[in-house]
Amino acid sequence: MTIPSIKSTLILLFGAALAMLSTLPGCTTNAATGKKQLNLLSRDAEIKLGADAAPQLTEGYGGAVSDPQLSAYVTSVGMKLVAQVEGDYGELPWEFTLVDSTVINAFALPGGKVFVSRGLADRFTNEAQLAGVLGHEIGHVTAEHADRAMQRQLLLAGIAVGASTAAGSDQETQIAARALVTGAGVFALSYDRKQESEADKLGMRYMSKAGYDPVGMLQVMEILRDASAESGGGQPEFLSTHPLPQSRIQRISERLSNGHYNKITGNPDYGFFEARFQREFLDRVKRLPPAKHGG
Repeated sequence: MTIPSIKSTLILLFGAALAMLSTLPGCTTNAATGKKQLNLLSRDAEIKLGADAAPQLTEGYGGAVSDPQLSAYVTSVGMKLVAQVEGDYGELPWEFTLVDSTVINAFALPGGKVFVSRGLADRFTNEAQLAGVLGHEIGHVTAEHADRAMQRQLLLAGIAVGASTAAGSDQETQIAARALVTGAGVFALSYDRKQESEADKLGMRYMSKAGYDPVGMLQVMEILRDASAESGGGQPEFLSTHPLPQSRIQRISERLSNGHYNKITGNPDYGFFEARFQREFLDRVKRLPPAKHGG
């Protein structure tokens, strides 16, 4: 992209940002968390951000796994959880993508675009674990964690864009462009401990309502912890944006041992569905060629 086109694009983006800010819907109560929040982005804008970013992110992880039955299986698990979400979040254009990468990761974009890597899903032994990680990412969407971070970046980038385009500096304009791209990129977004715990809590809520034993969520965290230990000092990519302190595992364990979840754990009405996961997922994955994208 040439410098003039960068400037033109940034001016348009800044104008769009100002237009969105001029029509603020104001403070609302999040149906999933019950918390008050200020919405700087409309629901349509959130959906568009996710839809625009999804193809590039999918390609960056080797593309979607080509087996349509595997894709349908992951989608079916995800949609069971979506049926449990609060408010109008169930009306989002939800999509669940299994990306063809050995990297251990899962992430979500605003507007209901959820991704899990083959490298992570390969480590699961039952469907409840898959439901746990998908439920966690759905929780990030319904709690609008990424939206909050991107709104902050949008404001910062908008200020930078306005200053640099007014000054007419090519270098500053390029810096502003990089800032905007970084701010909109999912991998520039990291969640704090409160947000991670909140996504865990929501994920456990969704998976148990869908008939899964919520112990599957704890098992996911243990898998990630073990993967981190195996890496010899490094950590799975998932943990770079989803920190996993031991206290987070402890909070999940405490939820499982108290109140509502204590009555669910081990209850035959809530399953892990190991045989179905082996048949519908693991057996099919083994027949695939090596993943296109590696760490």
